Amino acid sequence: MCFSAAASFSAGALLLGIGSLTLKSATHPREWPFAAIPLLFAVQQLSEGVIWLSFDMDTPLLHSVMTYVYSFFSHVFWPIFLPVSVLMIEPPGRNRWALTAISVAGLALGGYLMYVLVAFPLVSRAVGRHIEYDSPHFFALGVMALYLASTTVSPLLSKHRGVKVFGALALLAFGAAYYFYATWFISVWCFFAALLSIVIYLHFASRRAARGGLRKFPGMTNQPETLEKKT
Repeated sequence: MCFSAAASFSAGALLLGIGSLTLKSATHPREWPFAAIPLLFAVQQLSEGVIWLSFDMDTPLLHSVMTYVYSFFSHVFWPIFLPVSVLMIEPPGRNRWALTAISVAGLALGGYLMYVLVAFPLVSRAVGRHIEYDSPHFFALGVMALYLASTTVSPLLSKHRGVKVFGALALLAFGAAYYFYATWFISVWCFFAALLSIVIYLHFASRRAARGGLRKFPGMTNQPETLEKKT
């Protein structure tokens, strides 16, 4: 069961639980988008589970719709949403300018890839134990560079250690997926990135535990609120 309907549904179910806990651990509205990432990955993985099932079913409309749902997440949504969600929790400082620039680039990239999805045919097919998503990618090198910056470099620029760890692991998964599974890169990398989003839960859980620990000490009751304002 390397990559299959069972793998996608299992990952989706796991992330539904982890994602719910992550959202509960976020204490400020600005943290909610970043905290929602595991839940959003859960939806994406569940949609790919349906794609796997559709290969053995005579449901071309369902197959096509789920292919576009999955590809909307992988091509359009993540390059836009991820850098913006990191920017929203970043404290004031020089890094916010870089994150703002990456967010603008991600928005432009997402708009371009949305055009590609709408204007050209998109096909998903099972090849071995992976799904290949076949769609045209013009200016491939530039698109890949902007995609990499939006989805992995943006968290690496954060001052939050847990966010940096997520970015570093996502970058390593990006490289491994591209090197070993180039033909199925989108499917494989999104699967690994989805599982790595568990790091986001650990980030919020550790911050919540730290705030709880600070409240135990006299004279530090205002410290958690100060930390929240900076995030």
